[in-house]
Amino acid sequence: MKKLIRIGLDTSKSVFQLHGIDENEELTLKKKLRRKEVLKFFADLAPTKVGLEACGSAHYWVRELKKLGHDAVLIPPQYVKPYVDRGKNDAADAQAIAEAMSRPKVQKRFVPVKDPEQQAALMLMKVRDQLVGRRTQLANSIRGHAAEFGLVGAKGFAKIEPLLLRLADEQEVPALAKDLFAGLGQELARIERHIEKLDTRLMAFHRGNELSRRLVAIPTVGPIGACLLAAKTPDPNAFRSGRDFAAWIGLTPKDHSTAGKVRMGGITRAGDEALRKTLVLGATALIQQIRKGRSKPSPWLAQLLTRKPPKLAAVALANKTARIAWKLMVSGERYDDRRATTRALVPVAA
Repeated sequence: MKKLIRIGLDTSKSVFQLHGIDENEELTLKKKLRRKEVLKFFADLAPTKVGLEACGSAHYWVRELKKLGHDAVLIPPQYVKPYVDRGKNDAADAQAIAEAMSRPKVQKRFVPVKDPEQQAALMLMKVRDQLVGRRTQLANSIRGHAAEFGLVGAKGFAKIEPLLLRLADEQEVPALAKDLFAGLGQELARIERHIEKLDTRLMAFHRGNELSRRLVAIPTVGPIGACLLAAKTPDPNAFRSGRDFAAWIGLTPKDHSTAGKVRMGGITRAGDEALRKTLVLGATALIQQIRKGRSKPSPWLAQLLTRKPPKLAAVALANKTARIAWKLMVSGERYDDRRATTRALVPVAA
């Protein structure tokens, strides 16, 4: 076998496809492996460059391949797709990965590999988000079923328990329905306790992470947003600028320009959904406080609110927040609220 210079590895749950290229840019290796055979195969192989799509379990495989001495890299799926030939199968995907990883443009877009601690932090936030969604679902279910018996509760989670007590005392509600409402209430209380425990662990992670503690000082960024930024950005230097970072999150406008005429559309939404949602919600909350007179906006934001609707202003503020966060991450500086109007930053030692 000629010397391999790179291998495209298409992963799945149980079957892995390899596409190896030699020094002459010719196909030298085309092989299918079962999951248990992958690490043994690469352990016996001379160190080479291995490319994988950034998908489920990919960070694990890159870490394991690096332990074996290989130069393993992650490629965003959108940069692999243009190189897929007709049809869709594992062999074509592996070939596309091997082709994409050789392109200079793609090499600048390799995905930084997360360590197990960062993935554990992300899992904590994902599990919490799932439970919050389940809590909302249960609360809406209780309200909806209660309305069928003529009882309407006020808005807010705090009003669910009084509604359940009213349902338990209501003579017109059948015994079967009361038992079902009681079960839903118990499930809601269990989830609420679980969320409280996760909040405690989330705050522990936030306090123990120096970067997260610095990022939370930015207006519109709370502990959840700071933890997401710290965990989802293992290498902020991979981005050339704050605009690149905002574009990665999906907060920059689509470009529809042609014939020399600039046409900018809505935001791309092409990046990380959880991070984008958190930054936009934080910006929305700040703007709501400003409109109620409970907070004073910066001159930039005050002028923006006179020209744009609140929702557009919130997205623009989230974009600016992402750029500020990137600057803090790459420079190691702290956000200085007193000098925010001049965008000033101070060193950590200050």
